[in-house]
This record gives sequence, C-alpha cells and structure tokens, in this order.
Amino acid sequence: MIKSITGKIDFIESLRGKKATFILALSNTKTANIKGITQAGIPGMIHLTPTLDSEFVCTGEVRSLENIAETPKGVPTPALITRGIHLLNPYSRVEILDLGLEVKPKIDYFKVHSFNIEPSDNIAKGANIDAETLFQKGVEFGNSYECKDEYIILGESVPSGTTTAMATAIGLKYKVDHAFSSSFKDVPNDIREKTLKLALSNLEEKYDIFDVLSKVSDNMLIFNAGFILGLNNKIPLVLAGGTQMACVLLIVNRILQLMGGTINTSNLSLCTTKWVAKDENSDIKALLELLNFPINAYYSDFDFSLSSHPALKLYDQGEAKEGVGAGGALIYGELNGLSQEEITKKIEDFLK
Repeated sequence: MIKSITGKIDFIESLRGKKATFILALSNTKTANIKGITQAGIPGMIHLTPTLDSEFVCTGEVRSLENIAETPKGVPTPALITRGIHLLNPYSRVEILDLGLEVKPKIDYFKVHSFNIEPSDNIAKGANIDAETLFQKGVEFGNSYECKDEYIILGESVPSGTTTAMATAIGLKYKVDHAFSSSFKDVPNDIREKTLKLALSNLEEKYDIFDVLSKVSDNMLIFNAGFILGLNNKIPLVLAGGTQMACVLLIVNRILQLMGGTINTSNLSLCTTKWVAKDENSDIKALLELLNFPINAYYSDFDFSLSSHPALKLYDQGEAKEGVGAGGALIYGELNGLSQEEITKKIEDFLK
C-alpha cells in the first residue's frame, strides 16, 4: 500500500508499471567519525558504508569488506531492501554518483558518475566544502543528464547524514526542532546537540547561503539540490529517502527565495518508508510543510510483520528507518505488483 504524506496520490499512480533508472548518491562526511553519532554501519569502519551499499545494490556482493554493513545491534543495511526489489522486478539500470567517497566501490559495468569531489569534513570543526562550486556541478549534471527510462529514483547513502541535514536546516534559519530522524531508535540527542552547537557556532551573521552550506552541510545535500534545479522538471523524479531528502528540498527552497525564482514540482516527489513516516522522534511532514512550493510525498506501508527474522524485526522496533533508497524502492515494487510476502521472503534469503 502506498500512502500520501502530502499532495495527491495521482503522481505516484501515474508511474504504475513504468520502468525507472535507480541512481544512488554516495558520500562521506567526517562527522560520522564522532563516536556514537550514527549506527549506520560497522564501528570504526563507518566510512565504508556507502561503498558497501553500492556494491551490494549493484552486484549482490560486498567486496570492500568480508560482510555486509550492519549496526552494533545487528540491524542489516536497508540496501537489502533495495537489492531485493531489484531482483524481483529490476530497475532498468543502476547508476552511482560518487560525491566524495573515501573508498571507491569495486564494481564494473555500472555507470559511476565522478565529479572530482572530496569527502567533507566534520561539521563540528567546519565541513570545508566549496558549496557554490558543488551546487553548480549538480546543476550542470541535471542539465545534461539524459534518462533512458520513464523516471528516476534517486537514493542516498551518507552515514551521519541526518545530523548534517539538521545542521543545514537550522543554519538556513528553518525551525526544525525534533523533525529529523536518526538511524537509532533512541536518538543520541546529547551527542547530536553538542555536534550541532559546535557546527552552528562556526557561522557568522554576514554569511550567505553558500557560506552556510560550506560550513555545516554535506556533499549529497548540496549536489542534489543543484541536480533538481538543473533537471528542471523535465522527467519524473522520485527522491527516495526520508528527512535527508526533505533537507535537499529545503536547500532548493532557500536558493529559489534568494534568486527570486520558482520551480514547477509537478514531476517531483519524495518517497520514504513507514518507519520514517510513523517515527515518533521526527516529523517529515512538518519539514515538507516548510517549503514554499507544493510537493507530492508518499510512504510505503511495508513492514516486517510477516517476518520472524530477529534482525529484520529490529526495523519495526525503530532501530533503522531508511537509506539506500529503500522507501522509493518499496514503492517501485508496489507499483510493479510485488506483494509484501514476496519482498519479505527475498530479503530474508539474504540473511540465511
């Protein structure tokens, strides 16, 4: 079941039975090195998470490490969901955006778009991003990108990305108290608050939007804001993610306000998981309602209620919520006739 967060169901229903290009945006931020800030991967090797996620989505194997990334509590990466859907009803093609990786994925035959971008630094000390140049790279990519399918699904894998997204939104003067989710069930608010306080203390009143983004954001957020504006509504685009993708839209919103510009969002939507939409510790609807333009947003009603696997049950308990395009992938599966039983069984097969 696909359910609306904002807007009408018509947009997503218009994609029923159509084929998509799945694009996975990957980057590292050294913010993820802060002890206890994220559980999106293996402690001490969090930087490998996006690399491993892309390897698994593309090939069904992890090649840069012996085992697939999972949290200390044993929650496996949502890449299992995205890969499972791909096996049951394949995306026409999978492409990778390297937006600053410490370790390049070991994959052949898949299109990897590289932009000569370095991983960003810890926002507590200053992210050290050339935001204006990075944004422009996103715009140029959107302008020139030719999709060979009927629509695009854009996912992301950025460990500690919800923290950098929250810092970005606050830095851009949005009121977003408790609106951003976390990879944790029990959000490490003390660590996050300390990190945010340090990050925001680096901002000065005279800063323009790109100065702010350069200090407190991450590469994925800035580049994809440019990509959306460069794509300019020419093909349906599904932002497959939760509060991080909502933050991409908040950046777009501020840039349009700065430029006095407008955007046609009739071909734009956000698709996430039930775990994000129903999360008691965040509020994606509230984030989307901060936008000056309308947005169609949906969530998949999928959960692991049909599974008895203890690792997957942790999702339903709130220990993982989104990532690697999982929400968009689940909705793609629904639009192509996949049942909850089929999807659950395929994901369980990975854990045998």
